[in-house]
Amino acid sequence: MQTILGAGGGAGTELAKQLINFTKEIRIVNRNPKKVNTTDQLLKADLLNPLLLDEAVKGSEIVYVTIAFEYKTSVWKETWPAFMKNLIESCKKHKAKIVFVDNMYMYDANHLSNMTEETLINPTCEKGKIRAKVLKILMDAVEQGEVNALVARGADFYGPGVIGSILTQSVYNNLLKDKNPQMLGKIDVIHSFTYSKDIGKALAALGNTPDAFNQVWHLPTHEGKLISKEWVELFMNAMGKQKKIQVLPVWAMGMLGLFIPILKELKDISYQFDRDYYFNSSKFNKHFNFTPTTPEEGVKEIVNS
Repeated sequence: MQTILGAGGGAGTELAKQLINFTKEIRIVNRNPKKVNTTDQLLKADLLNPLLLDEAVKGSEIVYVTIAFEYKTSVWKETWPAFMKNLIESCKKHKAKIVFVDNMYMYDANHLSNMTEETLINPTCEKGKIRAKVLKILMDAVEQGEVNALVARGADFYGPGVIGSILTQSVYNNLLKDKNPQMLGKIDVIHSFTYSKDIGKALAALGNTPDAFNQVWHLPTHEGKLISKEWVELFMNAMGKQKKIQVLPVWAMGMLGLFIPILKELKDISYQFDRDYYFNSSKFNKHFNFTPTTPEEGVKEIVNS
């Protein structure tokens, strides 16, 4: 049995599509689970409830953590550390391995131009500090031999059905409404995005590769160094629309956050949009002989979906 906690978002859904190549015993767990494959087992559960989480883990060989709690620093402080401690206890009890889908918020802000698995962990934002704390809880358990786990870290996600991506919310959706696309920060700096279908393939491969555990992996991300402006242009070209790009400067996010709540939350990580942000996944690509989806292919699949 391989269990996906929080399946339903872009990463979890794509993972379920790929796991069927390794096992027919797939359990999908969230508040409103839906089948991706006909043989999927569904379990409705509030994963913040330790008893329900334990029931979800029970009988699992591998547990994939693709859950996304509400994108608020105050919520993250309450949910993530408690969830990880409970997860470790259940996985230790049931001898289940953990595949933890992580982000790069804990990386040092001055070392984003070529992020690797060895990049310095020195968070400057509150969300990054929370992620670093959760990571330490997990890796301490690994070092103490309590659980076997791997960390699969991605850049900003994008892809068909990934509604939380800035490329979807501020670029694609605006163009669909014949509005000007918007981007945060500087549009002449490099910004990597990790394609959701590549994430699904990579997570399934990692979870089913025994020697991949007890280490950190960057999920496959195209090596092209596109600047933010070029990402927007890919969408405009694919959709046959040429619009003026509206740039939301970092300094304005705090003020606008008074009226647009999500901008208040994004201000915490706004530094990621004012400098080169290049996500290096060469470790995974070489180990698994994997070629990530090109930005052109990814954007076309979104537009044609």
